[in-house]
Amino acid sequence: MLSDADAQALAGARHVDPFAVLGLHADASGTLWVRALLPTATAVAVIEPVSGRRLAVLNQRLPCGLWEGCVPQRRRLFAYRLEVRWADGHSERYADAYAYGSLIDEADRHYLGESTHLRPFTVLGAHPLQVGDGAQAVAGVRFALWAPNARRVSVVGDFNRWDARRHPMRGHHGSGLWDIFVPHAKLGDRYKFDLLAADGSALPQHADPYARAAELRPATASVVAALPARVPEQPGRKAANALNAP
Repeated sequence: MLSDADAQALAGARHVDPFAVLGLHADASGTLWVRALLPTATAVAVIEPVSGRRLAVLNQRLPCGLWEGCVPQRRRLFAYRLEVRWADGHSERYADAYAYGSLIDEADRHYLGESTHLRPFTVLGAHPLQVGDGAQAVAGVRFALWAPNARRVSVVGDFNRWDARRHPMRGHHGSGLWDIFVPHAKLGDRYKFDLLAADGSALPQHADPYARAAELRPATASVVAALPARVPEQPGRKAANALNAP
């Protein structure tokens, strides 16, 4: 069972390792538990991705929207989706962000940590991508930020009602990198990063320094965007960029 201290830290958006407690985990007896923090949800169930068969109904642990429940008929980790009914009456099905490991490889983390990465824009920022194949494929956005002195970083945006409790990120504390894959985020979504300083104090929400697009002033949010199309090679361009050219 989740400790009261962990539950309260999640409720206050101050948990420093949310991936250790949210998502699918086995307890000491081998029983599998699913936990999700979904403020304003009124019902949450765990379902199979393809068939939609309901595997478990989660119980509300705290009024802040912390839900948990065991899946007694399963004894090993499995793919699942969350079926959520919200307070306004509409329902959604989506993959759980806390069911995914880091999508950033160890070499990238190492070079970012020592500030020698030659192409940091390929790692940091918001990157739309698809995880998995076939019926198990999930589209979403991988968010990454380098913030070595932060105590907690969350990504907030249109996809989570700008609530810092919904998507606290995974901290790679040896490199200062924070990342998360948000399955239901998409192109065009606005977003920012919500941080706690090393002393636990809240900082103003930050736009993404590696964002590919942004709102028009005076609005300040970053926008999830794809890279522009590759520009075809043009006559004379290679010569103009030669090392001995002006």
